[in-house]
Amino acid sequence: MKRLPFPILPATLWLLVFLVVPSAIMFGYSLLTRTDLAQVGLPWTLENWQRVFGYDALFQEWVPDNLRVLWRSLLVAAGTTLLCILMGYPLAFYIARQDERRKNLLLLLLIIPFWTNFLIRVYAWILILRPFELVPSLTATFLGMVYALLPFFVLPVYSSVEKVDWRLLEAAQDLGASPSRAFLAGVFPQTLPGLVAGVLLTFIPALGMFVVSDILGGAKTALIGNLIQNQFGQAGDWPYGSALSFLLMGVVLLGLWGYARSAGQKGLEELI
Repeated sequence: MKRLPFPILPATLWLLVFLVVPSAIMFGYSLLTRTDLAQVGLPWTLENWQRVFGYDALFQEWVPDNLRVLWRSLLVAAGTTLLCILMGYPLAFYIARQDERRKNLLLLLLIIPFWTNFLIRVYAWILILRPFELVPSLTATFLGMVYALLPFFVLPVYSSVEKVDWRLLEAAQDLGASPSRAFLAGVFPQTLPGLVAGVLLTFIPALGMFVVSDILGGAKTALIGNLIQNQFGQAGDWPYGSALSFLLMGVVLLGLWGYARSAGQKGLEELI
């Protein structure tokens, strides 16, 4: 058996201790039973996984409420990502095309909200949206999500735009391509790694985020993150919450696997 090279040994141990072991413990919890007084114990059971996919063992019927919540969460995450693309992609180009002094100022304005606690910033949106009677609502949730995640989209795209070879754009225009065709052929492919990274950094957190929807959306717009948080908090049903967490993790990993299959080795190397 070959030994791991020393440079990757610390990273391997880190992943083992803080990812693999906690995931294994959580999987074990998902197979246990919630006892009285919100305790966890034996016997081992698959009931929590049945509940995740909508089977109510008590009434012996399928009630796919969790899948509806998951579908709503996917739609909200996709909508948030789309809004970040529409707003953040042009913004990244605008910042990258400025002189050095103005560029640094715009980047500072982009990241300066991180200097304030996230919860305080979300609660501030209540004061902003209350005069328009938008709290609680799905619209308020979208606004809060976009506000929270837009910098995570802009920064990797900006990094890719900084490396763009603009001579390809000039070459395409010299060959008679229209401005839009020249951009799609000469510039857009160069920004694709940053665009994909920005989408991942936006979609995945939006899928599991519960703070924004809890504060700005209310009970009617509860997402999968709210459902999981409630099981580990108020409901005290850790086995069920663990099974729900694996459902969310499975959806994310399935999406990443799909991207890895479509992008191939070269696409993954460019993303990394």
